[in-house]
Parts: sequence; structure tokens; C-alpha cells
Amino acid sequence: MRIYFLQQWFGLSDPAVEEALYDTPLLARFVGLDLGVDVVPDESTILRFRHLLEQHGLSARILETVNRILTERGLMLKSGTIVDATLIAAPSSTKNASGQRDPEMHQTKKGNQWYFGMKAHVGVDAASGLVHTVVATAANVADVTQAHRLLHGQETDVFADAGYQGVDKRAENQGKQVAWHVAMRGRASAGHWTRALFLAR
Repeated sequence: MRIYFLQQWFGLSDPAVEEALYDTPLLARFVGLDLGVDVVPDESTILRFRHLLEQHGLSARILETVNRILTERGLMLKSGTIVDATLIAAPSSTKNASGQRDPEMHQTKKGNQWYFGMKAHVGVDAASGLVHTVVATAANVADVTQAHRLLHGQETDVFADAGYQGVDKRAENQGKQVAWHVAMRGRASAGHWTRALFLAR
């Protein structure tokens, strides 16, 4: 389980975390391995464990438990949320066990580049930078359609990039008492933001 945490915290792939356990004694000690005695799990074992967690829906439950503990200890303030999404590209030839293209993966265009895969939509505590919500969709799902799923319900402010323009007008966000701070298209880097105060209707 601790190896899984290292992967999440440091963004390590299965091969990278295996290598890190050999190269960084502190990480090996953290996961409870004595490199002189214990066998380090290889990348395929780590992959199988991660898939087991996903198959049984344990990843989401682990995230909820960690977030509850962080909140109880005052490390997650919950007054603001940053929402964003990132593409998780897969080779376009990716097939599932039945030899078909995975129906959960789709093609999408970002800029002038085409991608095939999925998208991770993430809600992050604005004060601490800790992730509190993750939603996975096909790559072609628009960011703005998932914003409501990334809120925990206690925030007063939500910050987003230009991909969330119009979020305050969407039906699923009606009645939320949230101030949406959304970057304007083409000017986010200059710090130009729009602000839509969303009050209960």
C-alpha cells in the first residue's frame, strides 16, 4: 500500500517506483523494506496490485480516508478548490481483454495534436495543494461538464482555467453558493480572470 502512496505523491510509474526503491534507501525504509533482506516488488507486481485496487474501487475509498484524516488534523482547509483536467494518453492501438478498443477511451484534439486515451479531472484544495477528488472520463469529455463532480461542497471559491468558461450557467451548478474564478480565453497567463458569483436560486 505504501508503494502505491509513493506513486501517487511523486507521480511515479511502475518501473520508476521500483527503481526508486533500489536507489533511495529512505523510500525503501518508508515502505518497510530492508534491501539487504527483502525482495523489492517488480514493476509487474506493482501494476497488478494497482489494478486490484481499481477493480474493487479501493482507490477512491483510500483517497476519502486520507482526506478525512488530513481534514481532522487541520491540513486541508476546504474553503477553496482548484479544478483542472489532464489527458492520459494511450497508444491508439490499445485493446482490452476481448481484443477490442477500450470503450472508455476516445480520441480528442488539444491544440494541433490528437490524443487517444482518458482524462483525469482533479479537484485540489486551494490552500494546501492536496488532491481531494479525482474523476476519470474518456479523453473527449469537456472539462466544464465535470466541474460539479470535483467540488466537496464546503468551498466558497473555485478556481479554473479557460476550459471552464460558462461553468456558472450549467444546470448542474445552479443553486451552488460558490464564487467561480475562471481564466479568460487566451489571457490566462496575463492573470485576467472573470468572476461569476453563484448564489442559490
